[in-house]
Amino acid sequence: MSLDPAIAGRLKRNTDGLIAAIAVDHASGDVLMMAWMNDEALELTLATRKATYYSRSRQQLWVKGETSGHTQHVREVRIDCDGDTVLLRVDQVGPACHTGTRTCFDTDDRVLLAE
Repeated sequence: MSLDPAIAGRLKRNTDGLIAAIAVDHASGDVLMMAWMNDEALELTLATRKATYYSRSRQQLWVKGETSGHTQHVREVRIDCDGDTVLLRVDQVGPACHTGTRTCFDTDDRVLLAE
């Protein structure tokens, strides 16, 4: 398998060959997390509907929830206007953040500016 050339040609990767991936809850629209994808991770995500990312620290692919059970079923994938970010609309099972919180953005200590 390889990523569809029409899709691959629309992507603008960083110097490590990665694109940013933002996961949002399909039902609520809440931003859940940000991770990185390479072409193979995106290809697998599109083929399986299981959110698959690239771990920069482990230098390998990982399927969200593979060990924790906190899975992401992908309902929709969009490319942003610049081609350097993908948006995944997902059905999240369990917490999305590795710290155990619902999202990676939902605790007060993460707020830098608010109305």
